[in-house]
Formats: sequence, structure tokens, C-alpha cells
Amino acid sequence: MSAAPGAGPVFVLVAPQMGENIGAAARAMWNFGLDRMRLVAPRDGWPNPKAEAMASGAARVLDRVGVFETTNAACADLSFVFATTARERALTRTVMTPARAMAEARAMIAAGERVGVLFGPERAGLENSDIVRSNAVITVPVNPEFASLNLGQTALLIAYEWMRQADATPPATYALAGTERATRVEVEKFLEHLVGRLDAVGFFFPEHKRPNMVANLENLFRRAPLTDADIRTLHGIVRALAVKVPGRK
Repeated sequence: MSAAPGAGPVFVLVAPQMGENIGAAARAMWNFGLDRMRLVAPRDGWPNPKAEAMASGAARVLDRVGVFETTNAACADLSFVFATTARERALTRTVMTPARAMAEARAMIAAGERVGVLFGPERAGLENSDIVRSNAVITVPVNPEFASLNLGQTALLIAYEWMRQADATPPATYALAGTERATRVEVEKFLEHLVGRLDAVGFFFPEHKRPNMVANLENLFRRAPLTDADIRTLHGIVRALAVKVPGRK
């Protein structure tokens, strides 16, 4: 389920240092249907050829970038702002996971609010002077011994959670790759073929164990998600491996 462009949060990159990271963030945003990016005092100015090269396919995001001199100016029209940080701060703030934050963002945007997410510069992240302008903090659960995330990585995580909150994709599907699931009749006929051939070579021995052995085979093939192509292949295998018994076909 894709998000409508322009309907999500604004990503505000504060003092980004490398054009490549701006491009990576833009690409991550567009992967998940977000296209509103703002830059605050980018170190190398704007536009940036390295950002354009890295964005590869996400030009829509870069074409709409807004450039501002201060964080205040970039967030002036936003009613709620999240700040991303991996560090503990001496500030009283609600701290959320990306999942919870984007769930909140969806609810607010659905109610007509304008939401933004602040991302800090690569070297040290957001300063306290920027975080105090936010309403809540997003912290990604990471290895405490190596908590630093690249700007593009952080943007990807937040954008992914934005889309995931409304995604209706089933957690698991069975791709049939142009085939169809085998019918019960097809499975029955294959089992008859298999058991008949195994009987012919005396596989079920001793005889009193035959019912349980047949039941195990049936359980094996009935629980497998077999396709019609699988059944044809299995028939062929049984025919090829069958030992010919005098008087039997």
C-alpha cells in the first residue's frame, strides 16, 4: 500500500554536511512514498550534484527541496515536530520508537496537522538548541556500544515505519510462480501411485507397520504446499526410480 505523495511528514535535515547523504535520504524517502524534504544551512550549499547522483531515481524529492537558514524557519508552518537522536539529553521529552512516532504522525496528519521530523548533521547529530524546538524525540533501538546511524540510514528507518503503519501487505504469501496449487484429487492420485510402487518393491516391511508408514507419507505430502507442476514432477520421479517387478507394470 503506497502513501500518497505529499501526505506524509516533512523531513528536515539540519546542517547536512555531505551531498551524498542528502541524496541517500531523498532516495529512502521516495522508496516509501515521502517527497517533502527541507534543508537547513547545508554545508556545501544547494543544489548539490553529489546529492543528485546519489538520489538516483528520487529526483522528485530533490526538485521540491526547500532551503532555510534556520531550524525555526524550516519548521515555522509545522504543528508537531519530532527530533531524531541516539543520545540521552538533559531535556524533558517524550521519547518514542520510530514505529510509535510514525503511528502518532499518521493520526495527526489524518486530523489535518502538519508534522515534521528533524535529522541532525552527520558528525554529531542534533544540538540541544534544535531539540528544544521539537515536541517529541525519536530514538532507534540500536546496539548501545555502536549507536551512531548514518543520516541516510536514519531517514530510511523512519520512512519505512511511516509506510508500514498503513501497509496492508500480508506478513507471508505463497508465490505460485505461474502454477496453481495442486487439487486434493491430484494429491490423492499421486499418493496412490507412490504407495502402489512402494508396495511393489516391498518397502512397507514389516507388514504390521504398513498403516503407520502410509499415514506418515500421506501426512508429508498433504502438509506440503504442492503445485500442479510439483505433482507432475513427483509422478515422473516415482516412474523413473521404480524397480520393475516381473508381472507388474
